[in-house]
Amino acid sequence: MTAASMPTATMRALLCREFGPPAQLSVTSRPLPEPAAGEVLIQVRACGVNFPDVLMVAGQYQVRPALPFVPGLELAGEIAAVGEGVSSERIGERVCAVVECGAMAEWATAPAERCFAIPAALAFETAAGFALVYGTSHMALVHRARLQVGESLLVLGAAGGVGLAAVELGVWLGARVIAAASSAEKLALARAYGAEAGIQYSEENLRERVFQLTEGRGADVIFDPVGGDLFDQAVRCLAWEGRHLVVGFASGRIPSLPANRALLKNMALVGVYWGAYLEREPTFIQGSLSTLFQLAATGQLRPHISRAYPLAEAGAALTELAERRALGKLILTTA
Repeated sequence: MTAASMPTATMRALLCREFGPPAQLSVTSRPLPEPAAGEVLIQVRACGVNFPDVLMVAGQYQVRPALPFVPGLELAGEIAAVGEGVSSERIGERVCAVVECGAMAEWATAPAERCFAIPAALAFETAAGFALVYGTSHMALVHRARLQVGESLLVLGAAGGVGLAAVELGVWLGARVIAAASSAEKLALARAYGAEAGIQYSEENLRERVFQLTEGRGADVIFDPVGGDLFDQAVRCLAWEGRHLVVGFASGRIPSLPANRALLKNMALVGVYWGAYLEREPTFIQGSLSTLFQLAATGQLRPHISRAYPLAEAGAALTELAERRALGKLILTTA
């Protein structure tokens, strides 16, 4: 291991000892990790809070780490040491990183190829919550849906981290964005990020309003990180040759689609799993994030962080996210 001045042998980290609600998590002292071959050691300045973290802690995510484990999928900080096969020139580099778990700590290891240089203009707090939500939304709209200028884009859960990123990127791509959310406050935020119209689906009929807003055509693309009952309603208001992007299931229920509905409208049900591209198409991920970081550094994207929690209050941050009270992105800081 090649290193700059190394810290003491222990660190503070959030620990999940058993699967359950976020409230059972606690910050404890843990041995400092060492980078294996192909890895780097990062001094974590901030880390993102994501819905998959809630699922992973509950034991309900598709990846089920061995107990005990440190949660957290994304972080930002400085490379402090490198493992075998990684150039020592990377020491001191400001990066964000995507990991399978372990981000919610003062120090973390990450594969070198999953560490992405961040612009000097981007604060660690912003970069820590950037890659997953903007990367997912960019890949979904550009690569999977092929969203075109002038098309209508319906975004469900439009004030959440990934939903708000989809609103902002949809506007940047020249689409007419319709935001759907559960409250007036959330819709106001989506409108501030460029949505032309809003649907409060706790008060309005989603299908009727979409057809009203699109003059009877329906939505060309639906961005859906919610699933459940909203999927059932939204898929019925797709336009001819529309694309329904399956991003996640924040509602807790994985829906199903009668195949005849896809046939009658020539619609496409399109899966969006950004993490798989890290393994299968890393060059695409690198290019996508480079574009997005440049847009953020020049002020063309404005990541919305509604609250920064200290690491010791990670359980409260995850609970806020699980209860769908968060607007935009939540992050943890290690200072």
